[in-house]
Amino acid sequence: MITLALSKGRIFDETLPLLAAAGIEVLEDPEKSRKLILPTNRSDVRVVLVRATDVPTYVEYGGADLGVTGKDTLIEHGGQGLYQPLDLQIAKCRMSVAVPVDFDYASAVRQGSRLKVATKYTTIAREFFAGKGVHVDLIKLYGSMELAPLTGLADAIVDLVSTGKTLKANQLVEVERIMDISSRLVVNQAALKLKRAAIRPIIDAFSQAISRSEQPA
Repeated sequence: MITLALSKGRIFDETLPLLAAAGIEVLEDPEKSRKLILPTNRSDVRVVLVRATDVPTYVEYGGADLGVTGKDTLIEHGGQGLYQPLDLQIAKCRMSVAVPVDFDYASAVRQGSRLKVATKYTTIAREFFAGKGVHVDLIKLYGSMELAPLTGLADAIVDLVSTGKTLKANQLVEVERIMDISSRLVVNQAALKLKRAAIRPIIDAFSQAISRSEQPA
């Protein structure tokens, strides 16, 4: 049995065409089913639904053989013990610094001010600001980051940005792009050895599907 860990939402939806390229079809809609383990059209492949932040853990410790997770999650997790064969080029967004529209971020950085930064991506934020020589106090949050500057909890936030509409609606502006984010395929290293005959064709099918999608029309 091959177990694939996915999270609900955008990553799940954008992984479906890649699974189809590998001849795998998920038989139930995760938004309608209460099941956490979904069957596929192949008796030897199943999908487990986990929180996005838990995907690397499930794969690392063998709760799943493969998984799809964002680059942001992998960096925060550390990625130890995981084989990362493919950037799937799905669920694309960016990690950015955002501040209230009336906050002079450039001046604060130039003057060496100590910034309060709210984020759930503390590893990424710490490395980014350390690289710039900016002193920050990181405040770890799990909910809506946009609220932190609005209530005076933080001067800035580090968060994922897709369209920027949520920032704009909350009078925030993107001031620095830290990195581009997309989702990766991660594989349990032991499973790759023990179940190579079953896993390798899936990896190859994903790779071919990505190559086709990148070719100009």
